[in-house]
Amino acid sequence: MKQIFSAFLFLTVALSATQCSGQATEDKSKRPSPPATFTSTSNDPKITINYSQPAVKGRTIGKDIAPYGQVWRTGANEATTFEVNRDVKVEGQPLKAGKYSLFTIPGENEWKIIFNSVIPSWGIKQGGEANREAANDALTVSVKPTKAPQFTERMTFAQKGDKIALMWGDTEVAFTVK
Repeated sequence: MKQIFSAFLFLTVALSATQCSGQATEDKSKRPSPPATFTSTSNDPKITINYSQPAVKGRTIGKDIAPYGQVWRTGANEATTFEVNRDVKVEGQPLKAGKYSLFTIPGENEWKIIFNSVIPSWGIKQGGEANREAANDALTVSVKPTKAPQFTERMTFAQKGDKIALMWGDTEVAFTVK
């Protein structure tokens, strides 16, 4: 009887481990908001942004998605991260080398770009608000959004000279990093 129980216990543990490892290898590219990585074209400074790409899907930015005046996780799924290999100036303000979570407060005439020193595992809390503690903000800068030269269905980061541009829908939000 002891051997049967031991065999049963072994099988239960083995099956549980198999299920857990299967979940850990989820293909994130199949998500509605797939993961993406932006890496600067220059190594000085080297900037890496890891994020998930929400799609517009006929919605209005600032109203239906990324509501104006509210802290937004700047992407989808896991927290968006911004990493820089050396001290830089963002819009003329100092930001130390390191890895930050990236939040924004969208607005019709101004977007606030927020670099937070804590990186939560997920971009939003269970109640739906951004998973950010303002006391951990390392830097907040304000920039003016512009009309994008072309419509971008999935939120995308790109480099434009010494600026990093968030492009989404018909909106472009660019901030200088030197």
